[in-house]
Amino acid sequence: MARVLAVALAAFALAGSALAAGNPPKLHGSLAPPSPRLQAAAVKRIFLLHPKVADWLRHYPRRRQTDANFTKATKLWTVKVWAGPAGEVATGKVDDTSGAVTEAWTGPQVAWKMARGYDGAFGGREINSYGVWLGFCALFLLGLGDLRRPFSLRNLDLLALLSFSVSLWFFNRGDIFTSVPLVYPPLVYLLGRMVWSAWRGRLGTGAVPVWPVWLLAAATVFAAGFRIGLNVRASNVIDVGYSGVIGADRIAHGQVPYGHFPVEIGKACGPADADGEIRNHVQTNGRCESANPQGDTYGPVAYEAYLPGYLALGWTGKWDDLPAAHFASIAFDLLCLLGLALVGLRFGGTRLAVTLAFAWVAYPFTQYVSSSNTNDALPPLFLIWGFWLVSSPAARGAFTALSGWTKFAPLLLAPLWASYPERRLRPTLVFAAAFLAASLAAFSILGLDGHPLGAAHEFWKRTISWQLDRRSPFSIWDWRQYHAGLPDLHILQRVLEGALLVGAVAVYFVPRRKSPLQLAALTAALLLGFELVLTHWFYLYLPWFFPFAAFAVLAPAAAPLPAPVRAPVERPRQELVGVD
Repeated sequence: MARVLAVALAAFALAGSALAAGNPPKLHGSLAPPSPRLQAAAVKRIFLLHPKVADWLRHYPRRRQTDANFTKATKLWTVKVWAGPAGEVATGKVDDTSGAVTEAWTGPQVAWKMARGYDGAFGGREINSYGVWLGFCALFLLGLGDLRRPFSLRNLDLLALLSFSVSLWFFNRGDIFTSVPLVYPPLVYLLGRMVWSAWRGRLGTGAVPVWPVWLLAAATVFAAGFRIGLNVRASNVIDVGYSGVIGADRIAHGQVPYGHFPVEIGKACGPADADGEIRNHVQTNGRCESANPQGDTYGPVAYEAYLPGYLALGWTGKWDDLPAAHFASIAFDLLCLLGLALVGLRFGGTRLAVTLAFAWVAYPFTQYVSSSNTNDALPPLFLIWGFWLVSSPAARGAFTALSGWTKFAPLLLAPLWASYPERRLRPTLVFAAAFLAASLAAFSILGLDGHPLGAAHEFWKRTISWQLDRRSPFSIWDWRQYHAGLPDLHILQRVLEGALLVGAVAVYFVPRRKSPLQLAALTAALLLGFELVLTHWFYLYLPWFFPFAAFAVLAPAAAPLPAPVRAPVERPRQELVGVD
């Protein structure tokens, strides 16, 4: 017995010395854990029985293909489930050691990582926290609401603008089939309110002086500073903002952006991410850059607008903190704020100037755009400044073009803005000439490589053509792609698209003469209509129409024109009437 104990102690001593030297002893035979421990059949069974996966797969026939592949480095199994024409319908990961399902994604979450509800994926954690988000909502409602009449239409309009927050709450939890339908009631309501406003010429909810102007102005300055700090210290840059920096880099180096964005082809030059994907590759320009292959899908102004930030702060070639994108987002945000103040000053004096500026800084979705560092403040930015200079046909034409050549939706506004304040030939021709001149200036970058026609074809293929054929789960229109018993709404979508185009042309003629409030309401209505029929919709698009909806809701109702005073008709006196 003593001899056995001595041998065991010697073995422990040898093992200890080997471990200390960094050479752990190898286990042999049955002592070594299997690699992998689980069999593929068992992994598939574990994954398919997971409640979330099993519930979704009830929509599909039992004849499905399931693949399970083991990754030795992570000790994880990757499982994929395929169901005929629906394609891949479920995917996830199973831990080989414990047999636990560590990830389970179904439906739209399979192809769209943004549908999985990652914490702070858009805007960072701060703007999505309850305290910050609800703080903005409270500031917006208390600062602008009619506190004397809690059940007024004005308060209902403000609540409708905030109600998208409910949908966002479900989106942040990855519940796409709940979040998406909740978007449409407020969109439809706001569209109806804007059309009614344009029809009547006013909403009748005008500015209610609850707070002193100086207090609202102080709150605006404080909120604007808070927003800048939130962007600088607690925001992220998603692919949209990253694409702006890449486009500015290409333009600065004399290259057309379209067709020249970094791709995941070529020699890898960076580490793999958590999913094992390497995004950094050596591009054709010989530089190691982070890929963003579909970032060249916007209009040329969406890249040109990033040039000041790029020239001032540069770009490392990586998808890092991207200070140029932060610079651009903060600049866009402040220019919208300034533009709204000028619009308010022109059409309603100091109180409306402060009210509209406050509305912008207090509305949580404008900060959602800033904290995501996207280009979605650009379309309203140009329209706001065009609205400030609305009496000039040339300014309206130029700013409509610049807005339209960012994200295309504002192109619908051209007939409407050309007909302000009334339909006349000469101002319409001036509008069209300015629109064309601004468009040519924006598209001048297509000649950078000496082949403008080829660049124009590449632009069409990568932008408008790609957007028209785009598939997305973030609207009700394309859910048929999942073959899960959901209705095919494409025909209804096409009918509504046709109605939108008819409406965009009709507002050139009706009303014949438009007030500033009617122009704002119809602008908001057309943009709301565009978002209603859009296949790929997102919360970042709300600021497109918000400034004009805010103007229609918050601008003081115009005083009715006094009825013309007519001289009374004097009845003929009897004595003047001829008598035979």
